[in-house]
Amino acid sequence: MPRTRTSSYRIVGIDPGLNITGYGAVDVGSREPRIVEAGAFRTDAKADMAERIAQIHADLVSLLDELKPDLVAVEKLYAHYKHPRTSILMAHARGVILLAARQSGLAVRNLAATEIKKSLTGNGHASKRQVQLAIQTVFSLKEMPQPPDVADALAIALCAANRV
Repeated sequence: MPRTRTSSYRIVGIDPGLNITGYGAVDVGSREPRIVEAGAFRTDAKADMAERIAQIHADLVSLLDELKPDLVAVEKLYAHYKHPRTSILMAHARGVILLAARQSGLAVRNLAATEIKKSLTGNGHASKRQVQLAIQTVFSLKEMPQPPDVADALAIALCAANRV
């Protein structure tokens, strides 16, 4: 039986990265949000680009097939003039993430980093640690999610849930 908005709605948040891609699946609805699964995909930094993005794609396709979310939320690309290479590398990962979501027939919500942080902490420029602490508090976790990319992914999912 498909989930409805009045019962539970599953969102997978993705924090794109070429080295580490964080993911967090949350069920939201009439009750408090609940973490279904969270973790990170890691690629071999010594592998060539094609192999790395193929691995991210394969890992995400498998995850989406297993979790069967209603929505995928992804952080928008942000480019800083002092670090253009970082945004270019992130764009590679983000591209295959969008492809995997679309191939799985899922709707995608794109969210700005400042919007995500503000919705969770009240500060659009919160630090990684502040996001980790906020996620720990929201979900009553014994420890902060590690690596920080996992907390970011859960924050992305929660922000998307607030916009559903």
